[in-house]
Amino acid sequence: MRVNAIEMRLLRDFVAVVEQKSFRGAALKLHVSQPPLTRHIQQLEEALGTKLLIRNARGVELTDAGAIYYEDAKNILALNAQAAERALLAGQGQVGRIDIGVFGSAMFDTIPRIIRAFRARHPRVEVAMHNLDRDSQTRALRDRRISVAFNRLFADEPDLRREVVQTERLHFALPAHHPLAARAELGLKDVVDQTLILYPHISRPSFADYVLRLFHQLGIQPGTIHEVDDLMTALSMVASGFGVTLATDSACNLRLPGIHYAPIRKADKAELDLTIVYRAGDSSTLLAAFLEVVRGLSAEQRSSARRSRRKFR
Repeated sequence: MRVNAIEMRLLRDFVAVVEQKSFRGAALKLHVSQPPLTRHIQQLEEALGTKLLIRNARGVELTDAGAIYYEDAKNILALNAQAAERALLAGQGQVGRIDIGVFGSAMFDTIPRIIRAFRARHPRVEVAMHNLDRDSQTRALRDRRISVAFNRLFADEPDLRREVVQTERLHFALPAHHPLAARAELGLKDVVDQTLILYPHISRPSFADYVLRLFHQLGIQPGTIHEVDDLMTALSMVASGFGVTLATDSACNLRLPGIHYAPIRKADKAELDLTIVYRAGDSSTLLAAFLEVVRGLSAEQRSSARRSRRKFR
């Protein structure tokens, strides 16, 4: 037997003999007879090429080599047990790491709720979030640098799967002193004479494209359009009185001084889906555990929305 082929059972038997200070005591502890135990120790000594134990009237004593090997053998057995436990937990989705692609506005509400719920169920799983635009998320999924991604306006891809997490109503973000801020809700036609701040101007089709399509579907042509990089820039410009922008329910949790949010009337059908995207055929247990949490929260939210609609009919 080669040294690198020593079996765990030989280490287990050796440690038991040392700790019980006799072959008889070790045999009783391990529920085996003494002859096989003796053979195992002999096999171990032959593989190592040195004597580990000396039998005497009091039982057994460790040689110098045996004393050193005993400490290492204990560590190896403990590490093996830990590895087995971690493998079992990983197979159950209880340990490991999940990398998630995220983006702007959903970080103000939905994604934090999902992460909190997942961590409550799987406290030993490391969660790493990566702020990526939609195209970068797609590349990261294909390169296996992330397991899932949250975003909007994902196109169908044969190697990716997507599910709707929630459908969010859109709101106008207006300067707080704006005359339209006095209204309970607004229609798209109400802002045609306003400077419309849209974002982003990359990753087509973008949120900006989606908003313009909403206007065009109603036969409305917006007036002045100004495109910026992201939501935060758009909101900063709104707060300064430069114009108005659109934001989702999640983004409305971002309460900035000088900004008023007004929901867009439902007749205009200004809604946008938040989706979760992952690789087709990914059999990861961690992914399955994460999707279970996402689907559960999504179902709860839809149920709550239905109850609210019935309440206000």
